Amino acid sequence: MLRVSRDLTIDENDIEIGFVRASGPGGQNVNKLATAAQLRFDTRKVALPEDAAARLVRLAGQRMTKEGVIVIHAQRFRTQERNRADAIDRLLELLREALIRPTPRRPTKPTFGSKQRRLEGKKRRSDVKAKRNIRFDD
Repeated sequence: MLRVSRDLTIDENDIEIGFVRASGPGGQNVNKLATAAQLRFDTRKVALPEDAAARLVRLAGQRMTKEGVIVIHAQRFRTQERNRADAIDRLLELLREALIRPTPRRPTKPTFGSKQRRLEGKKRRSDVKAKRNIRFDD
């Protein structure tokens, strides 16, 4: 069992990890070995609150299929073990981030002093500009 948060754990058997050939530099190693990890996790197998599930869909973006399966492709490292651990860490981080409720923004009003300072600054700037076009009558 993998602990996502205090309330949520996921079974390791629900995570499918396959290995494919990685792209990018690496010489002959890239062509011979399948070191890139491809993690698949079905979100329907875990009980998420409704708001967390909606945030997870938004955070996962293209990594989530229409059926609700998250696909994470990890190929940063040269070994299968490190790529597997990297993919699992990324999945857990994604789930943890989805569980965090955003704090609602409380609208605030500017203080009286800040309004006065703003108006004084505008008045000063207006005076400077007005003094630029003084006309002298001959």
